[in-house]
Amino acid sequence: MFLEYIYGMANAKFILKEPKSKEETLIYMLFRYQYKRFKYSTGEKILPKFWNEDKQRVKETKQFPQHPEFNTRLAKFDTAINSAFRRLLNDGIQPNNKLLKEVFEAELSGNILQPRKITFLDFVEKYIEESKLHKKEGTVKVYKTTQKYLKSYSEKLKKDLDFDSINLEFYNQYIAYLSVENNLSANTVGKHIKTIKSFLNEATDRGHNTNLDFKKRKFKTIREESDSIYLSVDELKKFEKLNLSASPRLEKVRDLFLVGCFTGLRFSDFIQIKPENIITDKNMIQIRTQKTGERVSIPLHKTVRNILSKYDNKLPKAYSNQVMNRYLKEVASLSGLKEKVETTITRAGKMEKETNSKFDLVSTHTARRSFATNLYLADVPTISIMKITGHKSERSFLQYIRVTQEQNADKLLNHPFFN
Repeated sequence: MFLEYIYGMANAKFILKEPKSKEETLIYMLFRYQYKRFKYSTGEKILPKFWNEDKQRVKETKQFPQHPEFNTRLAKFDTAINSAFRRLLNDGIQPNNKLLKEVFEAELSGNILQPRKITFLDFVEKYIEESKLHKKEGTVKVYKTTQKYLKSYSEKLKKDLDFDSINLEFYNQYIAYLSVENNLSANTVGKHIKTIKSFLNEATDRGHNTNLDFKKRKFKTIREESDSIYLSVDELKKFEKLNLSASPRLEKVRDLFLVGCFTGLRFSDFIQIKPENIITDKNMIQIRTQKTGERVSIPLHKTVRNILSKYDNKLPKAYSNQVMNRYLKEVASLSGLKEKVETTITRAGKMEKETNSKFDLVSTHTARRSFATNLYLADVPTISIMKITGHKSERSFLQYIRVTQEQNADKLLNHPFFN
Protein backbone atom coordinates (compact mmCIF):
# COMPACT_ATOMS: atom_id res chain seq x y z
CA MET A 1 0.00 0.00 0.00
CA PHE A 2 2.78 2.39 0.94
CA LEU A 3 4.78 1.61 -2.24
CA GLU A 4 1.67 2.09 -4.37
CA TYR A 5 1.22 5.48 -2.74
CA ILE A 6 4.85 6.40 -3.45
CA TYR A 7 4.81 5.06 -7.03
CA GLY A 8 1.68 7.04 -7.75
CA MET A 9 3.52 10.23 -6.85
CA ALA A 10 6.33 9.63 -9.41
CA ASN A 11 6.20 10.64 -13.08
CA ALA A 12 8.52 11.68 -15.90
CA LYS A 13 7.93 14.30 -18.58
CA PHE A 14 10.01 15.77 -21.40
CA ILE A 15 10.32 19.48 -22.12
CA LEU A 16 12.28 21.67 -24.49
CA LYS A 17 14.96 23.93 -23.12
CA GLU A 18 13.87 26.77 -25.43
CA PRO A 19 10.40 25.95 -26.81
CA LYS A 20 10.23 29.14 -28.94
CA SER A 21 13.65 28.77 -30.50
CA LYS A 22 14.06 28.83 -34.30
CA GLU A 23 17.00 26.48 -33.99
CA GLU A 24 17.47 23.04 -32.48
CA THR A 25 17.16 23.01 -28.71
CA LEU A 26 17.91 20.46 -25.98
CA ILE A 27 15.29 18.12 -24.60
CA TYR A 28 15.22 17.79 -20.81
CA MET A 29 13.65 15.00 -18.80
CA LEU A 30 11.91 16.08 -15.58
CA PHE A 31 11.11 13.37 -13.06
CA ARG A 32 8.97 14.34 -10.06
CA TYR A 33 8.89 12.04 -7.05
CA GLN A 34 7.98 12.42 -3.37
CA TYR A 35 7.77 16.23 -3.72
CA LYS A 36 11.26 16.35 -5.26
CA ARG A 37 12.40 17.07 -8.82
CA PHE A 38 15.14 15.37 -10.83
CA LYS A 39 16.18 17.20 -14.02
CA TYR A 40 18.34 15.48 -16.65
CA SER A 41 19.55 16.53 -20.11
CA THR A 42 18.80 13.79 -22.62
CA GLY A 43 21.49 15.16 -24.95
CA GLU A 44 18.90 15.02 -27.74
CA LYS A 45 18.11 18.13 -29.79
CA ILE A 46 15.08 18.97 -31.90
CA LEU A 47 13.56 21.88 -33.78
CA PRO A 48 10.57 23.07 -31.70
CA LYS A 49 8.32 22.90 -34.78
CA PHE A 50 8.72 19.11 -34.78
CA TRP A 51 7.85 18.76 -31.09
CA ASN A 52 4.42 17.63 -29.84
CA GLU A 53 4.10 19.30 -26.44
CA ASP A 54 0.99 17.32 -25.42
CA LYS A 55 2.50 13.90 -26.15
CA GLN A 56 6.01 15.04 -25.13
CA ARG A 57 7.40 13.30 -28.20
CA VAL A 58 8.56 14.18 -31.70
CA LYS A 59 5.76 14.64 -34.23
CA GLU A 60 5.23 11.69 -36.54
CA THR A 61 5.77 13.59 -39.76
CA LYS A 62 7.50 12.94 -43.08
CA GLN A 63 9.33 16.22 -42.59
CA PHE A 64 11.24 14.51 -39.75
CA PRO A 65 11.76 10.91 -40.94
CA GLN A 66 13.94 9.99 -37.89
CA HIS A 67 10.91 10.31 -35.56
CA PRO A 68 10.51 6.55 -34.80
CA GLU A 69 14.12 6.10 -33.62
CA PHE A 70 14.05 9.48 -31.81
CA ASN A 71 10.90 8.63 -29.86
CA THR A 72 12.27 5.16 -29.04
CA ARG A 73 15.30 6.79 -27.42
CA LEU A 74 13.05 9.04 -25.32
CA ALA A 75 10.96 6.01 -24.32
CA LYS A 76 14.17 4.35 -23.08
CA PHE A 77 14.83 7.37 -20.88
CA ASP A 78 11.28 7.11 -19.50
CA THR A 79 11.59 3.37 -18.80
CA ALA A 80 15.06 3.71 -17.24
CA ILE A 81 14.13 6.47 -14.79
CA ASN A 82 11.02 4.62 -13.61
CA SER A 83 12.97 1.37 -13.26
CA ALA A 84 15.70 3.16 -11.30
CA PHE A 85 13.16 4.71 -8.93
CA ARG A 86 11.41 1.40 -8.31
CA ARG A 87 14.72 -0.42 -7.85
CA LEU A 88 15.73 1.96 -5.06
CA LEU A 89 12.38 1.62 -3.28
CA ASN A 90 12.33 -2.17 -3.63
CA ASP A 91 15.84 -2.32 -2.15
CA GLY A 92 14.57 -0.34 0.84
CA ILE A 93 16.54 2.79 -0.11
CA GLN A 94 15.09 6.29 0.15
CA PRO A 95 15.65 7.90 -3.29
CA ASN A 96 17.43 11.22 -3.71
CA ASN A 97 18.75 12.92 -6.86
CA LYS A 98 22.31 11.64 -6.43
CA LEU A 99 21.27 8.00 -6.02
CA LEU A 100 18.62 8.30 -8.71
CA LYS A 101 21.16 9.60 -11.26
CA GLU A 102 23.59 6.80 -10.43
CA VAL A 103 21.04 3.99 -10.83
CA PHE A 104 19.29 5.66 -13.79
CA GLU A 105 22.50 5.96 -15.85
CA ALA A 106 23.33 2.33 -15.07
CA GLU A 107 19.86 1.28 -16.24
CA LEU A 108 20.22 3.39 -19.36
CA SER A 109 23.54 1.82 -20.28
CA GLY A 110 22.31 -1.69 -19.51
CA ASN A 111 24.73 -2.13 -16.59
CA ILE A 112 22.34 -3.02 -13.79
CA LEU A 113 23.85 -2.04 -10.47
CA GLN A 114 23.91 -4.55 -7.64
CA PRO A 115 21.39 -3.68 -4.92
CA ARG A 116 22.92 -0.99 -2.75
CA LYS A 117 22.97 -1.83 0.93
CA ILE A 118 20.70 0.54 2.79
CA THR A 119 22.50 2.72 5.34
CA PHE A 120 21.16 3.54 8.78
CA LEU A 121 20.32 7.13 7.76
CA ASP A 122 18.63 5.88 4.55
CA PHE A 123 16.42 3.65 6.66
CA VAL A 124 15.62 6.43 9.16
CA GLU A 125 14.47 8.73 6.35
CA LYS A 126 12.34 6.00 4.78
CA TYR A 127 10.86 5.04 8.15
CA ILE A 128 9.93 8.66 8.95
CA GLU A 129 8.16 8.99 5.59
CA GLU A 130 6.17 5.83 6.35
CA SER A 131 5.40 7.03 9.88
CA LYS A 132 3.76 10.21 8.53
CA LEU A 133 0.96 8.00 7.19
CA HIS A 134 -0.01 6.29 10.45
CA LYS A 135 1.76 7.79 13.47
CA LYS A 136 0.93 10.81 15.60
CA GLU A 137 2.33 14.17 14.51
CA GLY A 138 4.19 14.48 17.82
CA THR A 139 5.92 11.12 17.30
CA VAL A 140 7.04 12.07 13.80
CA LYS A 141 8.38 15.35 15.17
CA VAL A 142 10.48 13.43 17.73
CA TYR A 143 11.79 11.17 14.95
CA LYS A 144 12.74 14.16 12.78
CA THR A 145 14.60 15.89 15.62
CA THR A 146 16.68 12.76 16.24
CA GLN A 147 17.28 12.46 12.49
CA LYS A 148 18.53 16.06 12.39
CA TYR A 149 21.20 15.38 15.00
CA LEU A 150 22.21 12.09 13.35
CA LYS A 151 22.65 13.86 10.01
CA SER A 152 24.75 16.64 11.52
CA TYR A 153 26.90 14.04 13.29
CA SER A 154 27.35 12.14 10.01
CA GLU A 155 28.33 15.34 8.21
CA LYS A 156 30.82 16.15 10.95
CA LEU A 157 32.44 12.71 10.48
CA LYS A 158 32.18 13.10 6.68
CA LYS A 159 30.88 9.56 6.27
CA ASP A 160 27.60 7.68 6.13
CA LEU A 161 26.28 5.97 9.22
CA ASP A 162 25.77 2.32 8.34
CA PHE A 163 24.28 -0.26 10.66
CA ASP A 164 27.63 -1.88 11.41
CA SER A 165 28.98 1.41 12.76
CA ILE A 166 26.26 1.70 15.43
CA ASN A 167 28.28 0.10 18.23
CA LEU A 168 29.48 1.02 21.71
CA GLU A 169 32.18 3.28 20.26
CA PHE A 170 29.50 5.17 18.33
CA TYR A 171 27.37 5.31 21.50
CA ASN A 172 30.10 6.94 23.60
CA GLN A 173 31.15 9.39 20.88
CA TYR A 174 27.56 10.31 20.01
CA ILE A 175 26.61 11.00 23.64
CA ALA A 176 29.63 13.31 23.90
CA TYR A 177 28.58 15.00 20.64
CA LEU A 178 25.04 15.65 21.95
CA SER A 179 25.94 16.66 25.49
CA VAL A 180 29.22 18.54 24.98
CA GLU A 181 29.01 20.01 21.47
CA ASN A 182 25.25 20.60 21.47
CA ASN A 183 24.85 21.30 25.20
CA LEU A 184 21.82 19.02 25.55
CA SER A 185 20.68 17.90 29.00
CA ALA A 186 21.17 14.30 30.13
CA ASN A 187 17.44 13.54 29.80
CA THR A 188 17.29 15.01 26.28
CA VAL A 189 20.31 12.93 25.26
CA GLY A 190 18.55 9.91 26.75
CA LYS A 191 15.45 10.57 24.64
CA HIS A 192 17.59 10.65 21.47
CA ILE A 193 19.22 7.33 22.39
CA LYS A 194 15.79 5.85 23.06
CA THR A 195 14.61 6.95 19.59
CA ILE A 196 17.74 5.54 17.93
CA LYS A 197 17.08 2.20 19.63
CA SER A 198 13.51 2.31 18.28
CA PHE A 199 14.86 2.86 14.75
CA LEU A 200 17.31 -0.04 15.17
CA ASN A 201 14.65 -2.39 16.52
CA GLU A 202 12.45 -1.65 13.51
CA ALA A 203 15.35 -2.09 11.05
CA THR A 204 16.29 -5.38 12.72
CA ASP A 205 12.72 -6.67 12.48
CA ARG A 206 12.70 -5.82 8.76
CA GLY A 207 15.97 -7.62 8.10
CA HIS A 208 18.09 -4.55 7.31
CA ASN A 209 20.22 -4.80 10.44
CA THR A 210 22.09 -7.72 12.00
CA ASN A 211 24.28 -5.69 14.39
CA LEU A 212 22.82 -6.10 17.89
CA ASP A 213 25.31 -3.95 19.81
CA PHE A 214 22.48 -1.55 20.58
CA LYS A 215 20.89 -4.24 22.78
CA LYS A 216 23.94 -4.45 25.04
CA ARG A 217 23.63 -3.31 28.65
CA LYS A 218 26.11 -0.44 28.15
CA PHE A 219 24.12 0.94 25.18
CA LYS A 220 21.62 2.34 27.66
CA THR A 221 19.10 5.16 27.67
CA ILE A 222 20.40 7.88 29.98
CA ARG A 223 17.97 9.26 32.51
CA GLU A 224 18.27 11.45 35.58
CA GLU A 225 15.52 12.22 38.04
CA SER A 226 13.54 15.26 36.99
CA ASP A 227 13.07 18.22 39.32
CA SER A 228 9.52 18.75 38.09
CA ILE A 229 7.18 20.02 40.78
CA TYR A 230 3.65 19.09 41.77
CA LEU A 231 0.95 21.15 43.47
CA SER A 232 -0.59 19.92 46.71
CA VAL A 233 -4.34 19.79 47.31
CA ASP A 234 -4.05 22.94 49.46
CA GLU A 235 -2.19 24.79 46.70
CA LEU A 236 -4.81 23.76 44.18
CA LYS A 237 -7.53 25.12 46.50
CA LYS A 238 -5.77 28.49 46.36
CA PHE A 239 -5.93 28.31 42.55
CA GLU A 240 -9.61 27.50 42.70
CA LYS A 241 -10.43 30.35 45.12
CA LEU A 242 -8.74 33.03 43.00
CA ASN A 243 -11.16 35.62 41.69
CA LEU A 244 -10.05 36.05 38.08
CA SER A 245 -13.26 37.56 36.69
CA ALA A 246 -11.31 40.69 35.71
CA SER A 247 -9.04 38.60 33.47
CA PRO A 248 -11.03 36.14 31.30
CA ARG A 249 -7.84 34.72 29.73
CA LEU A 250 -6.36 33.79 33.12
CA GLU A 251 -9.70 32.47 34.36
CA LYS A 252 -10.00 30.17 31.35
CA VAL A 253 -6.42 28.93 31.74
CA ARG A 254 -6.89 28.33 35.49
CA ASP A 255 -10.10 26.35 34.92
CA LEU A 256 -8.60 24.13 32.21
CA PHE A 257 -5.52 23.53 34.34
CA LEU A 258 -7.65 22.44 37.31
CA VAL A 259 -9.50 19.98 35.07
CA GLY A 260 -6.10 18.47 34.26
CA CYS A 261 -5.15 18.40 37.97
CA PHE A 262 -8.26 16.41 38.93
CA THR A 263 -8.47 14.07 35.91
CA GLY A 264 -4.80 13.20 35.36
CA LEU A 265 -5.23 13.67 31.61
CA ARG A 266 -2.48 15.04 29.40
CA PHE A 267 -2.86 18.56 28.01
CA SER A 268 -3.75 17.13 24.58
CA ASP A 269 -6.61 15.18 26.20
CA PHE A 270 -8.15 17.46 28.82
CA ILE A 271 -8.57 20.27 26.28
CA GLN A 272 -10.59 17.86 24.10
CA ILE A 273 -13.25 16.95 26.69
CA LYS A 274 -16.69 17.25 25.09
CA PRO A 275 -20.22 16.80 26.46
CA GLU A 276 -20.34 13.24 25.07
CA ASN A 277 -17.31 12.33 27.24
CA ILE A 278 -19.24 13.16 30.41
CA ILE A 279 -21.24 10.19 31.69
CA THR A 280 -23.55 11.99 34.11
CA ASP A 281 -25.41 8.98 35.50
CA LYS A 282 -22.09 7.30 36.38
CA ASN A 283 -20.44 10.55 37.51
CA MET A 284 -17.35 9.99 35.36
CA ILE A 285 -15.47 11.05 32.26
CA GLN A 286 -14.72 8.51 29.55
CA ILE A 287 -12.24 9.50 26.86
CA ARG A 288 -9.83 7.86 24.42
CA THR A 289 -6.35 9.31 24.94
CA GLN A 290 -4.50 10.87 22.02
CA LYS A 291 -1.06 9.44 22.77
CA THR A 292 -1.88 5.80 23.48
CA GLY A 293 -5.36 5.43 21.99
CA GLU A 294 -6.58 3.80 25.22
CA ARG A 295 -10.02 4.49 26.63
CA VAL A 296 -9.91 5.67 30.25
CA SER A 297 -12.68 6.18 32.78
CA ILE A 298 -12.12 8.84 35.45
CA PRO A 299 -14.41 9.69 38.39
CA LEU A 300 -15.62 13.30 38.29
CA HIS A 301 -14.05 15.26 41.13
CA LYS A 302 -16.28 17.98 42.57
CA THR A 303 -13.89 20.66 41.27
CA VAL A 304 -14.25 19.29 37.74
CA ARG A 305 -18.03 19.07 38.13
CA ASN A 306 -18.16 22.73 39.17
CA ILE A 307 -16.03 23.83 36.22
CA LEU A 308 -18.07 21.77 33.73
CA SER A 309 -21.27 23.23 35.16
CA LYS A 310 -19.82 26.72 34.79
CA TYR A 311 -19.35 26.15 31.05
CA ASP A 312 -22.49 24.03 30.46
CA ASN A 313 -20.29 20.95 29.94
CA LYS A 314 -18.51 22.65 27.03
CA LEU A 315 -15.02 23.62 28.12
CA PRO A 316 -13.62 26.79 26.51
CA LYS A 317 -11.20 26.48 23.61
CA ALA A 318 -7.64 26.29 24.93
CA TYR A 319 -4.67 28.38 23.96
CA SER A 320 -1.60 26.62 22.59
CA ASN A 321 0.49 24.71 25.13
CA GLN A 322 3.17 27.41 24.98
CA VAL A 323 0.70 30.25 25.65
CA MET A 324 -1.04 28.22 28.38
CA ASN A 325 2.28 27.73 30.16
CA ARG A 326 3.01 31.46 30.05
CA TYR A 327 -0.39 32.41 31.48
CA LEU A 328 -0.23 29.61 34.07
CA LYS A 329 2.84 31.20 35.62
CA GLU A 330 0.80 34.37 36.12
CA VAL A 331 -1.99 32.42 37.80
CA ALA A 332 0.50 30.55 40.00
CA SER A 333 2.11 33.83 41.04
CA LEU A 334 -1.27 35.33 41.95
CA SER A 335 -2.05 32.25 44.05
CA GLY A 336 1.05 32.91 46.14
CA LEU A 337 3.49 30.22 44.93
CA LYS A 338 6.48 32.45 45.71
CA GLU A 339 8.70 29.97 47.60
CA LYS A 340 12.16 29.32 46.15
CA VAL A 341 12.87 25.94 44.60
CA GLU A 342 16.33 24.66 43.66
CA THR A 343 16.51 22.65 40.46
CA THR A 344 19.43 20.76 38.93
CA ILE A 345 20.18 19.65 35.39
CA THR A 346 23.16 17.78 33.97
CA ARG A 347 24.85 19.17 30.87
CA ALA A 348 28.12 17.87 29.44
CA GLY A 349 28.51 15.70 32.53
CA LYS A 350 28.31 18.68 34.89
CA MET A 351 25.47 19.35 37.30
CA GLU A 352 24.06 22.86 37.01
CA LYS A 353 22.00 24.28 39.88
CA GLU A 354 19.40 27.00 39.56
CA THR A 355 16.98 28.64 42.00
CA ASN A 356 13.53 29.69 40.80
CA SER A 357 10.26 30.82 42.32
CA LYS A 358 7.85 27.90 42.34
CA PHE A 359 5.35 29.72 40.12
CA ASP A 360 7.99 29.84 37.36
CA LEU A 361 8.10 26.03 37.30
CA VAL A 362 4.37 25.46 36.80
CA SER A 363 3.35 24.11 33.37
CA THR A 364 0.42 22.21 31.89
CA HIS A 365 2.20 18.94 32.67
CA THR A 366 2.28 19.91 36.36
CA ALA A 367 -1.45 19.11 36.35
CA ARG A 368 -0.97 15.44 35.50
CA ARG A 369 1.95 15.02 37.91
CA SER A 370 -0.08 16.72 40.69
CA PHE A 371 -3.00 14.35 40.09
CA ALA A 372 -0.82 11.24 40.37
CA THR A 373 1.09 12.47 43.43
CA ASN A 374 -1.96 13.69 45.34
CA LEU A 375 -3.83 10.42 44.78
CA TYR A 376 -0.80 8.42 45.89
CA LEU A 377 -0.48 10.49 49.08
CA ALA A 378 -4.21 9.96 49.70
CA ASP A 379 -3.56 6.18 49.76
CA VAL A 380 -5.38 5.47 46.51
CA PRO A 381 -4.03 2.09 45.28
CA THR A 382 -1.15 2.56 42.84
CA ILE A 383 -2.71 0.21 40.29
CA SER A 384 -5.89 2.32 40.24
CA ILE A 385 -3.91 5.51 39.55
CA MET A 386 -1.87 3.76 36.83
CA LYS A 387 -5.11 2.75 35.09
CA ILE A 388 -5.69 6.47 34.50
CA THR A 389 -2.13 7.72 33.94
CA GLY A 390 -1.26 4.81 31.66
CA HIS A 391 2.02 3.88 33.37
CA LYS A 392 2.90 0.28 32.51
CA SER A 393 5.01 -0.50 35.56
CA GLU A 394 4.96 0.54 39.20
CA ARG A 395 8.64 1.43 38.90
CA SER A 396 8.02 4.01 36.17
CA PHE A 397 5.03 5.36 38.09
CA LEU A 398 7.02 5.84 41.30
CA GLN A 399 9.70 7.70 39.32
CA TYR A 400 6.98 9.96 37.92
CA ILE A 401 5.28 11.10 41.12
CA ARG A 402 6.78 13.71 43.45
CA VAL A 403 6.94 12.41 47.02
CA THR A 404 9.64 13.65 49.41
CA GLN A 405 11.33 11.44 51.98
CA GLU A 406 9.42 13.27 54.73
CA GLN A 407 6.07 12.78 52.98
CA ASN A 408 6.85 9.11 52.50
CA ALA A 409 7.68 8.76 56.21
CA ASP A 410 4.46 10.56 57.21
CA LYS A 411 2.52 8.21 54.96
CA LEU A 412 4.13 5.17 56.60
CA LEU A 413 3.34 6.44 60.11
CA ASN A 414 -0.32 5.61 59.50
CA HIS A 415 0.50 2.11 58.29
CA PRO A 416 -0.50 -0.72 60.72
CA PHE A 417 3.10 -1.95 60.76
CA PHE A 418 4.23 1.20 62.62
CA ASN A 419 1.33 1.22 65.08
